[in-house]
Amino acid sequence: MRRIARRGLAIATSITLLLSAAACGGNDGGSAGRGPVPGVTDTEVVVGTHMPLTGPASAGYSKIAPATKAYFDYVNANGGVHGRKITYKVMDDGYNPANTQQVVRQLVLQDKVFAILNGLGTPTHSGVLDFLHSNRVPDLFVASGSRSWDQPDRYPNTFGFNPDYTVEGKILAHHVKTTLPGKKVCFLGQNDDFGRDSLAGVEKVLGGPVVARQDYVVSNTNVAPQIGALKAAGCEVVVLATVPGFTALSIGTAARLGFRPQWVVSNVGADHPTLAKQLGDAAGLLDGMVGINYLPMQNDTTNPWIQLFTKVNRDHNGNAPFDGNTVYGMAVGYLFVQVLLAAGRDLTRESLTEAVRKGGYQGPGLAPLRFSATDHSGYGGGRLTRVSGGVQAYFGPAYETDEGDGAVNGYTAPAVAPPANGVPTT
Repeated sequence: MRRIARRGLAIATSITLLLSAAACGGNDGGSAGRGPVPGVTDTEVVVGTHMPLTGPASAGYSKIAPATKAYFDYVNANGGVHGRKITYKVMDDGYNPANTQQVVRQLVLQDKVFAILNGLGTPTHSGVLDFLHSNRVPDLFVASGSRSWDQPDRYPNTFGFNPDYTVEGKILAHHVKTTLPGKKVCFLGQNDDFGRDSLAGVEKVLGGPVVARQDYVVSNTNVAPQIGALKAAGCEVVVLATVPGFTALSIGTAARLGFRPQWVVSNVGADHPTLAKQLGDAAGLLDGMVGINYLPMQNDTTNPWIQLFTKVNRDHNGNAPFDGNTVYGMAVGYLFVQVLLAAGRDLTRESLTEAVRKGGYQGPGLAPLRFSATDHSGYGGGRLTRVSGGVQAYFGPAYETDEGDGAVNGYTAPAVAPPANGVPTT
């Protein structure tokens, strides 16, 4: 009897300890019966990213993460999200896919971040998709327009942000086809999904192949052979699917070769302040360049989003030079805060990704955000820009389209203004 009593006491004690441990586990971002949520406590949520702070894509892009962090600091100063402050861990990958794999593994396995936010680059982020999926890490708002991010069945936790490159290519080609009929249209793009998807969109709308096409790799900054080939082909319009450094290289090299086509440039590489800084005294070569964007223009001081982001930049980003990359970084931050709010106080990785899938988000964008259970692609269009007299400005309507054979249509939904204090509440 004594042995049975002791055994019963031991079992009772074990049950008590297990229940106590389960209750304690609910104090670290989870609820009773569930273990701690990585990167989440009652007072903090930690997210991470990989960015080209150095290397061939650093021109302009190195400003994105500091701008996002500045917006988070602004939100933190206003009480955070559900009482939690946002900590943003930014790792430099130099736009090198091998580095990206190292830094993302560190963020997930060592730093235990809650999510990866706005990891930048098609060739870089492609290499970590499977790792993030297998570790069930939310992979939000990838800084690239590759269609790889829009695979809900294969990568249910990955979502894009930028319009996909095929959508963008279709809108650019629609402009060329309707305003420059009969011109010899050519293409220069990055040798990866960025270039290939963009070209696919261009050729869908043109109804056939471009007159000549060239590509480049980011490890080789000599684009004279490609530009020379486009000149020899008699190209009158050149569509560029290029990061900013290679937009500047292409336009500068063409000028040295006496080649002055109409440049039509992906949003990825069309930010005028970034290009003007790269070209220096030759910045006048950018006049006439047509681009595309889907966020408020950085020089539109009457726009309430630009007014908000300028204030955040001044107060939390050291009043850094303000350009399209700054606007982009803060727009990403604003959307992430919206999603955090929608995910609720009992924050989990599952509740975060489910909040994105529910969609319905509005912000500074000029085109619709298309998030749903079946669409993870982000923004669905954009508006054309032109540089004139050293100033980049919008012209014409905003457009939306799909990555298939759908038409390029005007997008007429009215713009929304930011909340009075600049922090979303629902």
